[in-house]
Amino acid sequence: VKLVESGGGLVRPGGSTTLSCTGSGFIFSNEPMRWFRQAPGKEREFVAGINWSGEELEYAPSVEGRFTISRDNAKNTLNLQMNNLEPEDTAVYYCNVRYTNYFGLGTQVTVSS
Repeated sequence: VKLVESGGGLVRPGGSTTLSCTGSGFIFSNEPMRWFRQAPGKEREFVAGINWSGEELEYAPSVEGRFTISRDNAKNTLNLQMNNLEPEDTAVYYCNVRYTNYFGLGTQVTVSS
């Protein structure tokens, strides 16, 4: 199993960015997926989840209404649209195959003016 995150970088407060995660080595379209994040000095925390078809979504309260998770099973890609970003969203973001310990290496998002 291989998961590769991309996107992120430095974003101004109130700005937007989109993260992507490409999966390989497993049947991507069969698996529910999740995004996690880990801020400096903190535990890794759940951000958003999506079922195999993309019809069932779940979000952490801290991001609901600002972030949107989606997937493109034809491209083996998981996405996270992040709007109205806050400095508290600064973290390394990871994608995960739900019910497994498979995570990517992560991508850094820094929200700062």
